[in-house]
Amino acid sequence: MPPHVFADRSAAQPPGRGSVDALISQTRRLKGDMDAARLGAPADRTDPRGRWQRALYELARHQLDDLDAHLAQLRDGPPPTPSDPVAPAAPEAERRASLLSRVGSAEWNLLTDEALWSEELYGILGRDPAAPALTLDELPSLVLEEDRPKLTAMVTDCLVDSRPIDGEFRVVHPDGGPRTVHMMGEPVLDAEGGTASMWAVLRDVSELRRSQREVRESHDSLQRGQHRAQAEHRLTTELREAVLPSWRGPLSLPGRGPGSLDLAARRLPAATASLIGGDWYDALELPDGPTLLGLGDLTGQGPAVTSHIAMMLGALRGMAMAGTGPGQLLTWLNQLLDATVQPALGSALCCRYRPDTRTLTWAQAGHPAPLLFRAGTGRRLHAPQGVLLGASAHAVYGQAEETLEVGDVLVLHTEGPAPGDRLLGLAPRLNEARTAQDCLRTVVEECGGTGRDHDACVLVGRVAR
Repeated sequence: MPPHVFADRSAAQPPGRGSVDALISQTRRLKGDMDAARLGAPADRTDPRGRWQRALYELARHQLDDLDAHLAQLRDGPPPTPSDPVAPAAPEAERRASLLSRVGSAEWNLLTDEALWSEELYGILGRDPAAPALTLDELPSLVLEEDRPKLTAMVTDCLVDSRPIDGEFRVVHPDGGPRTVHMMGEPVLDAEGGTASMWAVLRDVSELRRSQREVRESHDSLQRGQHRAQAEHRLTTELREAVLPSWRGPLSLPGRGPGSLDLAARRLPAATASLIGGDWYDALELPDGPTLLGLGDLTGQGPAVTSHIAMMLGALRGMAMAGTGPGQLLTWLNQLLDATVQPALGSALCCRYRPDTRTLTWAQAGHPAPLLFRAGTGRRLHAPQGVLLGASAHAVYGQAEETLEVGDVLVLHTEGPAPGDRLLGLAPRLNEARTAQDCLRTVVEECGGTGRDHDACVLVGRVAR
């Protein structure tokens, strides 16, 4: 704010036209750059981050429009009086005139009690231009009742203590719409240092404040969404860790011996760490020696799908411990999913391996069949019938059997790690591996890189010698 103005001193001259033109050119170039950047903003109005970015762009553009108009007014000088002939306004001139109509000025003479308002100020305050300008005592009548004490305090501080005015208040137009007005002013002192009058510049900042409010609201919405997503991610992670086996190295099952399975597994996360999907795996030593292997993928993400996984794993283990075969087990899991409050779809692979006969009995529900590697070659097992879990309440799932040999490697995987042909190409390297962990490491090196759009799981079993 400049120092106090004295009534006997002339105001400073406006800056040269050339310097103002240069500022206008810079402002308009910046507006063009802003428009180009705004075109690249996300168009999805359901995305909180996109809404926040668009609101910021709108606010910045609004302020640049005001700056352009104010500089043009500074260059062109005061608007012509009503008596001057005026040519019809061009569209650009009409737009600029609309912007300039948001800025008005006033001076109140304390000695004569006269008030002088600019034409723009009448429009800003919603007054009839034919009506007389209001004095400082009358001005609060236009202001919302709750804002009157603020205006009175600003004017009193300016007149009594010579403090500059810089504040806002709201007025109500005759159409009933409230407008926000920003007021800046100073006292004009006489030769003896007393307050002779007060001048002020008033600006309609309603649209600016609306833009700022939209930025705040969209930012708050974005933060709430981020906090909610973080909380869901944390809950999902904790639930998965509590439900799924956490294997660090080979899995040791009781009763290992010739023909038993050496096991290792890994979850391969999606490229986006926040996306925790419905991939799962499990292994369990059953009564009398068989081993249960399970692996699958449920649709969805977050806590809901993780709770479904917990339910399925509990049912899977319970039915397997009771001696249920893989085909019947998937039939009942399908009925369980169909009966849940929030039905879901999922693929699954269920295997029962007997180490004494090296027999693998397995069933699938819309899932890739296991890959069998033997003596440096690999093939995908022929899949029995089986649709996705949750697709049909009365689905029946077939079973298949395969006799394994010592040194065979069995690879179970969900969708996502790599195409089957690519995995089958690992047969020579898997033949050289000595443990299931070595086999798993080979698979992960081949297809465990980033770039997946969802999680994946790999479970490897190697028939021990």
